[in-house]
Amino acid sequence: MRTERDYEVLTNEAGGVPIKAWTVGVPFEDEAKKQLRAMAALPFVHKWVAVMPDVHRGFGATVGSVVATAGAVIPAAVGVDIGCGMIAVRTTLRAEQLPDLLGGVRSAIERAVPHGRTDNGGRNDRGAWREAPAAHREAWGRLKPGYDAILEKHPRLGRGPDLGHLGTLGTGNHFIEVCLDEADHVWVMLHSGSRGVGNRIGSHFIELAKEDMRRFFIQLPEADLAYLPEGSEHFEDYLRAVGWAQEYAATNRELMLRSTVEALQASGELPEFSLTQAAVNCHHNYVSREHHYGKNVLVTRKGAVRAREGDLGIIPGSMGARSYIVRGKGNAESFHSCSHGAGRVMSREAAKRRFTLEDHARATEGIECRKDADVIDETPGAYKPIDAVMQAQASLVDVVHTLRQVVCVKG
Repeated sequence: MRTERDYEVLTNEAGGVPIKAWTVGVPFEDEAKKQLRAMAALPFVHKWVAVMPDVHRGFGATVGSVVATAGAVIPAAVGVDIGCGMIAVRTTLRAEQLPDLLGGVRSAIERAVPHGRTDNGGRNDRGAWREAPAAHREAWGRLKPGYDAILEKHPRLGRGPDLGHLGTLGTGNHFIEVCLDEADHVWVMLHSGSRGVGNRIGSHFIELAKEDMRRFFIQLPEADLAYLPEGSEHFEDYLRAVGWAQEYAATNRELMLRSTVEALQASGELPEFSLTQAAVNCHHNYVSREHHYGKNVLVTRKGAVRAREGDLGIIPGSMGARSYIVRGKGNAESFHSCSHGAGRVMSREAAKRRFTLEDHARATEGIECRKDADVIDETPGAYKPIDAVMQAQASLVDVVHTLRQVVCVKG
């Protein structure tokens, strides 16, 4: 690996396109490099694979990767949390207007937005609506025609929650936060995606792609890199379904933000407030039709945010670490992309073995959040240092606001 300007270049003994990695000064695991080399060897990858500083091995494809493809799409390169992303908005509140004890603020959010998962996702799942609110049913009315069109050809995708998950948080690294910026303005920020319906769409088309590879005797370095060629039976179906899931995910975030703000306004914990600007709402697991280096391509960002010149994006840190509102610089070599967060430095199981409840309590001191064993895998030490991640991508984005959380809700 050699360093060229502000990124590193990985050679690929198996051939294929180069790998340009904005990883100077941050950990870059060998398993992630192996995954990336397998992807870079595919014949339809355009120019190179771009790697963001939050890179780490993922299921199917590498988190923190940006791949432009011509004539094919790789469903696992998007993954199953289709359209996962961030939304944030600044309020008229200031830090000094927050109560000294923030437990009531956290409780108001937890009551307003279903989060977590119980009953194995069944009828009594606390993370889904039993009766969705009117605004959610109205939003679902706009989404449902597209969903029904997808189900006409792929009816098995309808076997699970859809409206019941709209406007809900989920589990894992999804969160809702109240944050303060560098001027002590209060922000609301959250992270979630397309929930169960997006998972079904992603899983279904990953398996269809694998079936196609077996049917046509196509051998791949990694089975999860199975692809759908343009013109094949499922290519357009997948793009239509993934596009719909991305719309569902963006709507999911908008509804949760609305529910959170309304809950805070009605909580009795805060003075009257309003919002001061349009929300920043951005995907970081998705496919987009774009034009790069003279060619129309499909750009798949898995754990990466689009950062064209002037684009606003969100790069969250871990629980207890800073987050950033950023403006893209339009760096062409990154396919106009930046990282989607700090990026894991160890697996969830490794984090559970490594850290104690006392470690987690120290790392999240001063933040109103869960401090129990079920969130140890999300403790700050399980992630890369966000300062190093931001330094590594200084040529990709400018920092507009620096946020520190004071309340964090997790499923």
